[in-house]
Amino acid sequence: MFTRNVGTLDRVLRIVVGVALLLGFFLMPDAAYRWLFLIGIMPLATGIFGTCGLYSLFGINTCQSGT
Repeated sequence: MFTRNVGTLDRVLRIVVGVALLLGFFLMPDAAYRWLFLIGIMPLATGIFGTCGLYSLFGINTCQSGT
């Protein structure tokens, strides 16, 4: 479907950041702008699937194999 353009280290960092933001959403129910933690869905999804739309747009590839 999409070519992988996110490398291993990049994927791990995206997953960690995404999970941390989503945990913030659930662990801080009284935060004023709690809904902003939902931004964590994007790095989590790009980390899991290994493809990033912005990387494709700008021609960036951190994946070693490129497949």
